[in-house]
Amino acid sequence: METTVSLSRKDKPLYLQIKNILKDRILYGVYPIGTNIPSEPQLEKEFAVSKITVRNAIQELALEGYLEKGSGKGTKVIRNTSASKLSKWKRFTEILVEEGYQIQKQWLRAEVIRNEVGTEPYRLFGERCLSLERVYNLNDAPYIHYTHYVTIAMEDLNLSDLNAQSLYELLEEQEISLDKLRDEFTVAVPSEQVGDILRISKGTPVLKRSRYSYDVQGNVIEFSVGYYNTELQNYVVNYDV
Repeated sequence: METTVSLSRKDKPLYLQIKNILKDRILYGVYPIGTNIPSEPQLEKEFAVSKITVRNAIQELALEGYLEKGSGKGTKVIRNTSASKLSKWKRFTEILVEEGYQIQKQWLRAEVIRNEVGTEPYRLFGERCLSLERVYNLNDAPYIHYTHYVTIAMEDLNLSDLNAQSLYELLEEQEISLDKLRDEFTVAVPSEQVGDILRISKGTPVLKRSRYSYDVQGNVIEFSVGYYNTELQNYVVNYDV
């Protein structure tokens, strides 16, 4: 059954929203490298937009090196990795996509919360911050659960904004520039709620990843906690040397 994707009503041009959605699908393996993306008429129908809007989105991705338009042969994916100024490694999800997996990202909620005294979000952001929750599926099986805690300056953010771009792109739109990241890894038992989402037995320890994102002044802008069901897939890092 075909569905229409709802685009944000904010001021960002429709073609840029569509570009970001298509780019996300490329990076997460929905459109594998070497294959064609859906035709322009299919995309026009999916997003309920005009032909010129779809063509402008495709043109942007072609200019960035993700797509190649062939006369009468459709539009092919020719690159599925992003450039990051924050790291020389490939992103974990990019490695999985290269190995033939498909990653689906689903945002579950975005809301301002009151932090409990003594917790890490309270130490970093005080009484209130924006909390976002998402899950990554690996070939349709829940694999990673993330909770992101973000400075209250982003409190107007909602899930419809995140359908069209990443959290880090939205931070940049707010003129919040990230300068460095720090990751911490341990083994921990997730909450019962997170365990249910990942479909793991109660009390099962999994890989826990904590990430701190800093701006150029050294302030923590985002703190994230992720749980990985490594029974499905090990965590992998590839380094360029």
